[in-house]
Amino acid sequence: MIEALKNLSFRTLFDAIADAAIVIESTGHVVLMNPAAQQLFGYTENELMGLAVEMLITPRYRKQYRYYQTLFLDKPAKLPMGTGNEIMVCNRSGQEMLLDMSFSPIEVQQLYVLITFTVSRQRLKVEDTLRVREECLRLAKQAAGFGIFDYDFKRGVVYWDKQMREFWGGYPGEIISYEGFVAMIHPADRAGRQAALDYAMNPVSHGAYKAEYRVIDPLDKAERWIAVVGRVYFEGDHANRLVSVARDVTEQKILQKELRVPSNEAEKIFEQQAAARTASAIAHELNQPLTAISAYSEVVLHTLRNDSFDVERLKNALQGCVEQTQRAGRGLHELIAFLQKSELATEPLNLNDVIREALDVVVSDGSGKFRARLKLEQDLPAVQCNRTQVHKVLVNLFRNAAEAMQTTDSPILTIITQMQVLNDKNRALVSVQDNGPGLDQAMAKRIFEPFFTTKQTGIGMGLAISRALIESNGGELWVESDEGSGASFHFTLPFAP
Repeated sequence: MIEALKNLSFRTLFDAIADAAIVIESTGHVVLMNPAAQQLFGYTENELMGLAVEMLITPRYRKQYRYYQTLFLDKPAKLPMGTGNEIMVCNRSGQEMLLDMSFSPIEVQQLYVLITFTVSRQRLKVEDTLRVREECLRLAKQAAGFGIFDYDFKRGVVYWDKQMREFWGGYPGEIISYEGFVAMIHPADRAGRQAALDYAMNPVSHGAYKAEYRVIDPLDKAERWIAVVGRVYFEGDHANRLVSVARDVTEQKILQKELRVPSNEAEKIFEQQAAARTASAIAHELNQPLTAISAYSEVVLHTLRNDSFDVERLKNALQGCVEQTQRAGRGLHELIAFLQKSELATEPLNLNDVIREALDVVVSDGSGKFRARLKLEQDLPAVQCNRTQVHKVLVNLFRNAAEAMQTTDSPILTIITQMQVLNDKNRALVSVQDNGPGLDQAMAKRIFEPFFTTKQTGIGMGLAISRALIESNGGELWVESDEGSGASFHFTLPFAP
């Protein structure tokens, strides 16, 4: 057995090496090439015989290869396989591969060099890391019930995984046209989804995409709510791809709807209590002055009915009316100052983001079915305001508009942000326009009065409070309306310094 092994030829052992191996002369020309190398590079031994081994090295790495070769030839030394230098090679079809290259000397009358190519340790490490991350992603995706899709803008097709296809009613193919993808989205939600996509496709947005919409199962027509988060990728300034994850939030929507009823009732009770307490405080401040004014007025009337009236007494009574009226005014101002005495906390905010958050609240709570048309200025500077208060004003305006459009066949809520110059100062202007029945001139004049309402169940405090909140943030709130053509509410806010 040992004698048989001793008689094995170099060629037999060379061809048995599992790694790709090439023997070159000291000039760098190929002498031998084992089967593993022929399979790796896609050339036969006869095709490369006598050619420079450099042709297997990616052109941009050839200078690096020559450095390694010169370094080895100056001082030939044996190295274990796989402990060489990283180099980029390319096969016959032009595919690039990152490999470890090791040199070993073979001296038979002259110096030959055995070059072995093994998979790069860095590449193995990266591949192992990638496999671990892919497995973690798969487990997380499976646990969370996520679907993944990739929308290729240029080709107009959507690539999606099995979970995503199940959201769309079990669609069979791994690829679907964009038109087919959108066709199964609820018609009332398409405009909002498209608005979110248009925003993400604008480079100013940095590609951030977020949307919620309903999908209609083509078989049983059941509706499923889908929440999507993703990112648009750009080539230069042109959007070319959207990668997103989606999840089914139908149960969450149903639960929110069930919880919304008691929440709305509690909010109405709170508003009624607040209104009652405010009215009580106002009544308390006005009660005594009004009583005194009434008494003085009776004295004046009594004196005027008397033919021989006392001028001095009449003068004193009228003076008393004036003083009590002024007292009532001071009392009201002091009450308002007391209610607003807390210092307002403001911060620089992206107004467009606050608008989207408020719109999401109104859409999610089912305040009304309408199509939102957003015309938001992308380069609008940050505004200085209190987020909670401005958010509350926006929600109130959106809900009022939705209620006003309930009898409209195609309700459209248009929201606009833009710059406005007033007294040589720039400020942000927000316009909320509905296409409902509008307000007549008498209603428009009284719409901000406390306790004035056009709703059967309203208490008339929403717009009064909204105006007070906007004014406390340094802005103004007003309405423009023509009966029959909808209403437009506008408010301004100062920009951050």
